Amino acid sequence: MRKKMNNYSIANKIKEKYLMRNRKAAPKFNRHRQQRKKKSVQICKGKSAFELSNNNADQMDVHQARTVHFEEGIIMNILSRLSVRSLHQYKYVSKLWNTLISDPYFKMKHLKHAKNDQNSQKSLITHMCMNENRFSSYCCPLSSVQMGEDAQKVDRPLSSKPFFRALCGCDGLVVVLVSGIMVDKHPIHLLWNPSIRESIVLPAPQSEICDHTLYGFGYDSTSGDYKILRICDQEYNEILALKGGSWRKIDKHPHTVSNAVTRTSCLAFLHETFHWIGSSMDPRSHWTGGSKIYSLVSFSISKEVYGEIPLPEEILSFVGIFYLGVLVLDGMLSVYSVTFSPDLNLETLKLWVLKDYGVKESWSALFTIDDSSVYRVIPKYRFADGELLFSCFHIPSGGNQFRTSSRPFVSWLQPSIQDMVVFTESLISPKSIVSYV
Repeated sequence: MRKKMNNYSIANKIKEKYLMRNRKAAPKFNRHRQQRKKKSVQICKGKSAFELSNNNADQMDVHQARTVHFEEGIIMNILSRLSVRSLHQYKYVSKLWNTLISDPYFKMKHLKHAKNDQNSQKSLITHMCMNENRFSSYCCPLSSVQMGEDAQKVDRPLSSKPFFRALCGCDGLVVVLVSGIMVDKHPIHLLWNPSIRESIVLPAPQSEICDHTLYGFGYDSTSGDYKILRICDQEYNEILALKGGSWRKIDKHPHTVSNAVTRTSCLAFLHETFHWIGSSMDPRSHWTGGSKIYSLVSFSISKEVYGEIPLPEEILSFVGIFYLGVLVLDGMLSVYSVTFSPDLNLETLKLWVLKDYGVKESWSALFTIDDSSVYRVIPKYRFADGELLFSCFHIPSGGNQFRTSSRPFVSWLQPSIQDMVVFTESLISPKSIVSYV
């Protein structure tokens, strides 16, 4: 009979069983493993047996340990490919499965599979209910075919606070702001996993929110820590290492580069580096009223060093740019620009992708949209079939809607959608990655 599982990790449990059963047999097994040949393998009723040419008791003990490893490994591989919702139900199948699904190693294995699974990519939509003057959250599958047909309302944390804003996500965790009033300079900061409905309150930043505060959230493999970067047009920026438990001031960009006005509140995170659009005044045009020079600013999450990535020449030569933005599409850094022509009453969206990170010559134009029926166009996500999803204000309907680059408008919810954050379903608990809870 297999021993009752305890709270050790599955990997440690297998190792423990192996060492206890095979202190004497293992050396002999290793010396003669090349000489032994398997005659047959039988698998029935969930058990495995290996019939060997030299069948002594010590060797059978070794293979019993290998059988335990084989069975648990198969179960782990199968379960790691299932949805979070299914795993939540399967935790009640047995104590063994509950222990396995709750194991930190299994959670990371599940997350690795989920990142490469289209069905595990979800959108978290924040929607303002006009009649109730409060915000609600909905989770939708990211599919160019479904387009929000299966939108489900999510019970969000601190529901007594009517105003709720999702900012950015990483590994299934989402940074959100919650407050009791619409304009709050000191809102509550939360870290929330909408898949498992768990959240924690984050420490309060040292400075209040300014008009164009941007947030970034990512994982630093060097320190093994998740970090949140908060930037605004003040004398300094702030960073929160979740293992540290408090915000820390950091210097701003050394070359007097300000944060440009963008339509998003999220910093693009790629190669463990945050990216956003910055701007500075062109000294050559100082006496003529001045013009802006745009740049793509980077900030290393581990080294905490600023840098700049050259923008496409077409952006640098643009006249009449309304706003710029940056995001990650298909694992590539992407930049978009929006210009407005008053004469034609036409808004134009252009988007480029940086195929080779850091190489200016690798910027490639992805597509252009000219449409007089929309404005405030913001790219959000690219589907597996190449369709690009973006949000915009649709003038004929008088509300915010979503559409793809080649398909008609689709209203996932009623007008007044505020924003959308893309996240990957995961089992990671916010409490497991902080040190102050």
